[in-house]
Amino acid sequence: MRAGRGTAVSDASGVRHSALRSSLGLVLAKAAQTGTGFAFWIVAARATSDREVGLTAAAVSAVMICTQLAVLGAGSAVIVSVGRGEPPARLLDSAFATVGIAGSVLALGYLALQSAAAPDTASTSVLFWAMFLLAAVTGTVVIVLDQALVALGRGASATSRYALGGAVSLGAAALVAWLARGAPADVLLACWTLATAVACVVGAVQLRRLVGYRPRPSLRSMRERPLLAVGIPNQLLTLTERAPGLLLPLLLAHTVAPEAAAYWYPAWMMAWAAYTAPVLMGIVQFSEGVRDPARLVSTTWASLRWSLIVGGLAAVVLVLFARPLLGLLGERYADASAGALQLLAAGLVPYAVLQAYNAVCRARGRYTEAIVVGVTLGGTLCTAALLAAGSGATTMALAWLVVLSVGAAAVGARLLMVLRRIKLEAQ
Repeated sequence: MRAGRGTAVSDASGVRHSALRSSLGLVLAKAAQTGTGFAFWIVAARATSDREVGLTAAAVSAVMICTQLAVLGAGSAVIVSVGRGEPPARLLDSAFATVGIAGSVLALGYLALQSAAAPDTASTSVLFWAMFLLAAVTGTVVIVLDQALVALGRGASATSRYALGGAVSLGAAALVAWLARGAPADVLLACWTLATAVACVVGAVQLRRLVGYRPRPSLRSMRERPLLAVGIPNQLLTLTERAPGLLLPLLLAHTVAPEAAAYWYPAWMMAWAAYTAPVLMGIVQFSEGVRDPARLVSTTWASLRWSLIVGGLAAVVLVLFARPLLGLLGERYADASAGALQLLAAGLVPYAVLQAYNAVCRARGRYTEAIVVGVTLGGTLCTAALLAAGSGATTMALAWLVVLSVGAAAVGARLLMVLRRIKLEAQ
């Protein structure tokens, strides 16, 4: 399909898949990403010391924080625009340019800040700085690609790009482990960065092949549409969801010990595999709620149901096989983190409720309420976990689960009230 700049992807109806297909496709994509990511950390744990694994995990968390800040809600702005029937070509150009610049600035800012504030654990390697910058930029672009393709009804296309990126990254890590026992953190980070770089390239090709869009990043169209005004409230809400889990490994590595981050991060990463189901269902719920507000209530219940089914299956596997899964990294990881993984996996249910509530708030434009709730809950989660860090990963996870469950109970009651009000308005 060939299209000009003014008409490219102006009508997604011809390429849309069902909401369920997009949701399940995204879940499969993240499963592929998580599976290859877990295999990457198995190889890393056996290729080098716990300290280097911890420093690499902290760097990965820092990259993810940068991407969550740098995306500025651009993907959410695309979802809103496409849901309203607008041609997204120029918006995509602005989105890619904006997040590329923001990712670069934030990555360099973080590296400079880390060098000044934590020189003992900061890396001065040119390779580390270059890979950190590349990972931040490509990781941010991939987030926008994911949400753009969800908005266009092709969320399932994520499976191939994440599977390919993860396979390349894992292959590179295996090669390093074979050639150089005791690999430093900068080399491990370079291997990890390959996953997002490859996924970014494949995603750009998919946009062109599926919907005829050729990326031409430009800030010129920023004058024509307030991209950030649409996106920033959405991204602030996303940050309240993601920041607690991303900040903890970073805080542990630089305030407790790199080894503490090394033992916490694999448990959190595997639990996040289950949490990914409600996250992705929430994205599709938001997209469908904007496109068809009359079906928001039914879409919400369907998304919550599938979140619990798909995520629940993953959580059960993690609870039953926590020790053997962590044992793949080494006995010390299994001893330190198996209990933590089981407790974190149990948090799938409250996390699904939180995601359903946030998706409804996005679709209804109730950002202030959801952000206040998210900041309060996220701050309490981090504080409780850090206070328990001296007692080990299992106690940290218990504190996390208790706070999350209490917060979800309050949020769930509020969600029922909002959905009841929506039904009354529709009558």
